[in-house]
Amino acid sequence: MEKTVSEAIAYRRSCRVYKDESIDTNKVKQCIENAVLAPTSSNLQLWEFYHVTNKETIEKLAHACFNQNAAKTAQQLVVVVARKDLWRKRCKANIAFLNTSFGKADLDKKLENRKKMALNYYQKVMPITYFDFLGIFGMLKYLVFQVIGLFRPIYRQARLSDMRIVAHKSAGLAAQNFMISMAAIGYDTCPMEGSDTLRVKRILGIPWTAEINMIIGCGLRDDKGIYGPRFRVPFEDVYRQI
Repeated sequence: MEKTVSEAIAYRRSCRVYKDESIDTNKVKQCIENAVLAPTSSNLQLWEFYHVTNKETIEKLAHACFNQNAAKTAQQLVVVVARKDLWRKRCKANIAFLNTSFGKADLDKKLENRKKMALNYYQKVMPITYFDFLGIFGMLKYLVFQVIGLFRPIYRQARLSDMRIVAHKSAGLAAQNFMISMAAIGYDTCPMEGSDTLRVKRILGIPWTAEINMIIGCGLRDDKGIYGPRFRVPFEDVYRQI
């Protein structure tokens, strides 16, 4: 029986050793389908998911992950990739969706204004936000926005590094959706940041402009797969009610 959200969150642990038992590829794929329902900045969905089921490829990736047990014993791997470089393509996809969804000639004024505002966002605001050249334009935007910010609230994260962070945050939200979905059906995962990302890209044929967000080992937890009891700092140390 599938777990509730709270049960799945409580069940999820970073499992570092998996049983030598296969897991259902289609069920893992369904969990990835849940991943893409995660919230994402400006609905740009700057992510891709490489679902690795081939044993030889898993072995190569495990080597690129420094032979961590979470990769070496995994039955499948999911590589979460941040694709900031696809912002133009994703803007066009959103524009096409808006033109289809609000394509009626007799739209009421409220919906027509909403359509114009959304189209303006993807056609003008997003290019200004994401366009850069060797980091130069981003720094100019950053400096201009800091000056404007002296007089009114303004979005200040305009540099190339800032937009990379935005893409990785969205990819991380999607990865969490995936791992909670896996936990809900009794499958285990372990997100790994330790890897030779250049080798990972070469193995999977990932473009150099893309960035590896994390590699997630998947399987059924072995008795020794969870290394110890869960530790969290006291809730009072991280919770602030204003």
